[in-house]
Amino acid sequence: MQNTAIEFESIIAECRELFSKKMQDYGAAWRVMRPSSITDQIYIKINRIRTLQMSSVKMVDEDERVEFIAIINYSIIGLIQLERGFIQSLEEDAENIMQQYDDYAHRAKELMMRKNHDYGEAWREMRISSITDLIYQKVLRTKQIEDNQGKTLVSEGLDANYFDMLNYAVFCLIKMN
Repeated sequence: MQNTAIEFESIIAECRELFSKKMQDYGAAWRVMRPSSITDQIYIKINRIRTLQMSSVKMVDEDERVEFIAIINYSIIGLIQLERGFIQSLEEDAENIMQQYDDYAHRAKELMMRKNHDYGEAWREMRISSITDLIYQKVLRTKQIEDNQGKTLVSEGLDANYFDMLNYAVFCLIKMN
């Protein structure tokens, strides 16, 4: 499992670099988005991945890898938005946001390591398409929880689903490497 931790950190470093560059280009424009809009962005990305996996024709020159990276970054954005709420202004401290990014990435890694231990790295034997379907299922669950104003009877909350989508996308990227 030590290898998994290193692979996780490598994937997150790549995602963080892109996130940081986009912060420089756009600032924190995403801070105006409600969590449900973030979930819909993840839905768009995972739906595109599923379409690419089931079709032999690709009309846009971006591969699945780019979309999995986006799912990781949008999942962290979703976690930040759940914690901080959305705002009307774009005035945000980039350093503070990057610290939050790092905090959520670290928490995701810790969760992944605990679950990975208990499940015996079963994801390594799974197909990328199956993990994709798990992300798709998680995003649909998240949308349902949001439609229920965040209330659940026995299920985990929105944050748990964002963490799972993030970690599943990392697994896909590890497998693609």
